[in-house]
Amino acid sequence: MDLDDYRKHSPYSDPGRHGGLLDAVATDFPTVAATARNVIVHYRAGGVELPDDRLDEVNCRWVDRILDTDQSRFSLPLAAERPAVDRVAGCCRDHTLLSVAVLRQHGIPSRSRVGFASYFAPDWHHDHVLVEYWNGHRWVWADPEVDPAGDWGFDGYDIDPKAGLFDSAARVWSAYRAGTIDPERYGVSPELPIRGDWFIHDYVLIELAHRQKDELLLWDGFGAMTEDIATADLTLVDEIAALLLAADDGDEAADKALADRYASDARLRPGPQVHSISPVSGTVSIVELRR
Repeated sequence: MDLDDYRKHSPYSDPGRHGGLLDAVATDFPTVAATARNVIVHYRAGGVELPDDRLDEVNCRWVDRILDTDQSRFSLPLAAERPAVDRVAGCCRDHTLLSVAVLRQHGIPSRSRVGFASYFAPDWHHDHVLVEYWNGHRWVWADPEVDPAGDWGFDGYDIDPKAGLFDSAARVWSAYRAGTIDPERYGVSPELPIRGDWFIHDYVLIELAHRQKDELLLWDGFGAMTEDIATADLTLVDEIAALLLAADDGDEAADKALADRYASDARLRPGPQVHSISPVSGTVSIVELRR
């Protein structure tokens, strides 16, 4: 994809009838991030206890549904402060998707990046999603969940890709295959078994989908994804990870190869449906995707 492709909405980022709300948001990233945090609260790490009947909002999936939910409570501009307990329950993917939606609404090339962050807990790499946007000269990694008022020790709105604070799923997979990391330290949480080699494997496929503007939920399943690394096509994911890393380094041929393979290989992309396992209830459902 070229820059112009990332200026345009995907079915996930399209605000639908709420476009005017995004038009009103300034495009400097601190404002974009603050807006995302004002509309969305993390469903389990937002510092507030949400009512049980609200937690399933984390499955809203599309920006227009997120904004439908927000506007059902607050018929207000997105900058008007919402109490944290009344914000839409979401996660890192949703903070990023709403931020990407604002930027795309203003014609700024942006996309979501899927990988692992090391700055939330010592000696642990949380699965995480960042914004990557074009500032006119280069792609910038930015985390809309990072409040600059916090003592993070780094600029969360311009994260150095070489600093080891956030690594793409492709980079983590390559390190795992080289035997230089412990995959058991990469996952959802140190307290949960959702981690390890199979998890990193599946996140490479989710990273590819997001790069191609299929901004899936992190608990969606499709194609070559698996919960048992013994059944995985390791060569396939090795090849995709290598292409993702090459594309990050500016290799246009690799970027085109990713798009071609995504379009031609059904193992690499969601079809008209995905199976989704709710992180709230554990319920497995088949979800019809928009095209």
